[in-house]
Amino acid sequence: MRYKTTLITFKIVVGALAIAIAMVGGIALADFSQREQAAVKVTGAFLQELSAAMKREMSKGDPLEAIKVCGELAPDIANRLSRENGWRVTRVGTRVRNPLLGMPDSWEQKVLREFAARAAKGEAFAKMTHSEVVSEPGGQYFRFMKPIAIQPKCLLCHGPKETIPESIQNVLTKHYPFDVATGYKAGDLRGAVSIKQPLTRQEH
Repeated sequence: MRYKTTLITFKIVVGALAIAIAMVGGIALADFSQREQAAVKVTGAFLQELSAAMKREMSKGDPLEAIKVCGELAPDIANRLSRENGWRVTRVGTRVRNPLLGMPDSWEQKVLREFAARAAKGEAFAKMTHSEVVSEPGGQYFRFMKPIAIQPKCLLCHGPKETIPESIQNVLTKHYPFDVATGYKAGDLRGAVSIKQPLTRQEH
């Protein structure tokens, strides 16, 4: 009798464990994987479009055009992708130029610290992502982040202040009086693309 009871208990535990393994934060593992793949795809499209725009504008020979790409074009691209997908797609920074657009929330700050810690152990930013189902006062959300590393071309506006051309410094001072997004070197963690997808009541 004791053996049967133990066997039944074992089966219940194994069954519960299997269900838990098949769920991530309350949603099915398959659904989580699909959301993650979709987020990776949208992030890739965002970064590719942003890089192409930067290359196009900088080829005009006016370094001030680079400021327009980050300050105007990047938010436009993010807003369009947000509308198209019904998510919040944005960029956040380790140090922000415009606090109204790039300030990470507490969850994003935590993930940025994790990215930095992973990089310190030798992992490449290009291979990193972070996905998680997060419970917040407003409900449950699938959240995804992909780190952005400083490229050499970024140093024109984000490098040490003494290396930034005066013409660019004047524009930054005028339009971004609270700018602290300087002092980076190539390869530093600049920030991340952040995606936030609401989960419906049925998916809780």
